[in-house]
Amino acid sequence: MREQLTLHSTWIKLLLFAFVVLSTQQSYAQDDQPYQGVAGKTLAESKEWWPKQVKAPKGAPNIVWILLDDVGFGASGTFGGLINTPVFDSLANNGIRYTDFHDAGICAPTRAALLTGRNHHFVTEGGFSHKSNSAGFPGWFGRIPAKDGTIAEILRSYGYNTFAVGKYGLTPDEEATDAGPFDRWPTGKGFEHFFGFLESATDQYKPNLVEDNTHIKPDGRHLNAQITDKAIEYISKQKKAAPDKPFFLYYAPGATHTPHQVGKEWSDLYKGKFDEGWDVYREKTLANQIKLGLVPANAKLPDRNPNVKAWNTLSADEKRLYARFMEVYAGYLTYTDHEIGRVINYLKSINQLNNTLIFLIIGDNGATKEGGFYGAINKNPIRNYSGDYFKENLADIDVIGTPEGHHTSYPIGWSQAANTPFKYWKNDANAEGATHTPLVVFYPDKIREKGGIRNQYGHVIDLLPTTLDFIGLKAPAEIRSVKQDTLQGISLYYSVFNKDASSRHNTQYYSIFGSRAIYHNGWKAGVFYHPTQIDFLRDHDAALTNKYDNDQWELYNLNSDFNERTDLAKKYPQKLEELKKVFEEEAKKNNIYPLIGWDDIYQGKVHKNFAD
Repeated sequence: MREQLTLHSTWIKLLLFAFVVLSTQQSYAQDDQPYQGVAGKTLAESKEWWPKQVKAPKGAPNIVWILLDDVGFGASGTFGGLINTPVFDSLANNGIRYTDFHDAGICAPTRAALLTGRNHHFVTEGGFSHKSNSAGFPGWFGRIPAKDGTIAEILRSYGYNTFAVGKYGLTPDEEATDAGPFDRWPTGKGFEHFFGFLESATDQYKPNLVEDNTHIKPDGRHLNAQITDKAIEYISKQKKAAPDKPFFLYYAPGATHTPHQVGKEWSDLYKGKFDEGWDVYREKTLANQIKLGLVPANAKLPDRNPNVKAWNTLSADEKRLYARFMEVYAGYLTYTDHEIGRVINYLKSINQLNNTLIFLIIGDNGATKEGGFYGAINKNPIRNYSGDYFKENLADIDVIGTPEGHHTSYPIGWSQAANTPFKYWKNDANAEGATHTPLVVFYPDKIREKGGIRNQYGHVIDLLPTTLDFIGLKAPAEIRSVKQDTLQGISLYYSVFNKDASSRHNTQYYSIFGSRAIYHNGWKAGVFYHPTQIDFLRDHDAALTNKYDNDQWELYNLNSDFNERTDLAKKYPQKLEELKKVFEEEAKKNNIYPLIGWDDIYQGKVHKNFAD
C-alpha cells in the first residue's frame, strides 16, 4: 500500500511538473493572454475558451542575422579589401551596403546592444560577462536584465521559431557550467535551439562546445563547418514540420576572432598575395573603396600608426613571417564566407531565400591588436610578457593557422591594414577603427535595388527596430509578464527605400575600458585612455603606473573628415565642450560610470567582493 501511495505521489509530481513546463511554454508563446471564458459550477453553466494561437503575420519573412568577429572595415573584398568574399559580394550586389554603420568597439558590448536594441551599459554589459571583466555597478554587471528582452524573445512571442549558432559571449562565467542556471544561456534568452560556445573566444578545432543546455564533445572538424551543419539542420526540420512558419537564425561564427585557424587549402589560396606588405595593402584598399563609392572620392589615409613599422624597413625574415600570418587570416575569412554561402544556398534550394531578410554585419568591432607587434602563435602577448617573440614565431612559422596554433593572430600592422581607411583598432572606442563596421541588407522580395549604397548613420542597436519594421510588428510592452524598457535603437527602415533620407540616429556614445567618444549631429569628440593594451604589450609594469590623470579630448567634424585625420579641439573649444556635455548626459542615462580601464582589470581592482 505504501509503495502504491509513493508511486501515486510520484505520478502526481510528474504531472504537475509537466503542467508547469507546458504552461510556461504556452505563456511564452501566447504572451499571457487573459482567460476570456466562463468556468461555472457545471459544464452547462460554463463557456470554453482557448488562447489564440500566436502566428507571425501572413507572409512574414524569415530573418537571418549574420555577425562576424574582429574583421575590420577594409578586410573583405565586399568593402574594398583584398580578401575574397564572393558570398558577401553577392548579397551586397543584390541588396544594399551601409557605409556609416557602427558597433560598440568590442565583442560582448556589441552583441548585448545588437540583441536587445539598447546601449550596452544600459543592459549592464559595460565590459564582458566574464568574472574578471565585470564589476558591481549598474552598467557593469554583465547580466542582461529580463526587462531588456532580446530579438529572439520578441520574435518567438510573435510566432517565430528561433535558432542561434556560433558565439554567444553573454553568459556569466560562473553560470556557464552544466549546472546552470540557464536563464542567461541563449535558451534562456529566447532561442529555442543553440549550438556553439558561450565564451568570447574558443579554439576552432577544439571548441568548448554547447548544444542547447549542455556541453558536448566536438567532432574534430573546424567549428565553422559544425555550426553551419547545425543551422541547416534546424531550418530543415522546422520547414518540414511547419512550412509556412518563419524562423529567426542568429549565425555568429567565432571567425575571425583569434585563434586564426583554417585548413591549409584555404590559406594557401593566398600564397604570395601579401608579399607587398601592409602599406601597399592600405593603398590598394582605399583605391577600391573610392571606386566602389564607399568613401569620399578625395579620401586619404591616416598616417601609419607609430607602433607599426614601414614594410620596406623590415628584414626578409620579418616579411616572410608577417606575410604568412596574413595569408592564414585571409584564408580564414574566405572560408567563413564559404560556410555562410552553404546556408544561403540551402535557403535557395528550398525556395526560401527570396522571402528571407538578411542582415550581414562584417565584424562586431574593428580588427584586433591582440597579436601585438610580432604576431602570436602559441602565446597570448597580452598575458605573456617575456621571450623573443619574433624568433619564436619564425621558428614556428609552419604552425600558423593549424590546430596547434592556439593563439594565432597577425601583428598589428595587418590590423591597421584591415581597418582601412580608419585609425586604431578593436577596443579603442574613441576611434572609428574600433567602431566603424560594414553592414549589408538583403531581402529580394522587398529590396529590388541591386548594389545600393546608404550613407545614413547607424548603430547595432538600430537593427532590432529595423527588423520589426520590416515585419510590421511593434516591440511588446511585456515579455513573460515582465514590463520592457523602451528600445533605444532607431529603425533604419526609413533609409532602405530612400537613399537620400537624412540620418535619424543623431547621437551615440562609445565607451570601452576608459576610451570613449560621443557622436552628435555629424561631430565627434573622443578621448584615448591610457594605458591601452598596446601599452601593456610595450611595457607591462610601466603601463600599470602610466595612467593619464588629465584626459586629452579630440574633436572631429565627420561630415568633412570621415576618418578623423584633423583634430579640431583647439580650433573649436566651445564645440568640444558642447559634445562633452552630451557625453555626460549619455553617461548618466546609460550607467557608464565609473570608468574602468585595462589597468584596473590587470591589477584586480574590480570584482573583489563578488559572491562566489
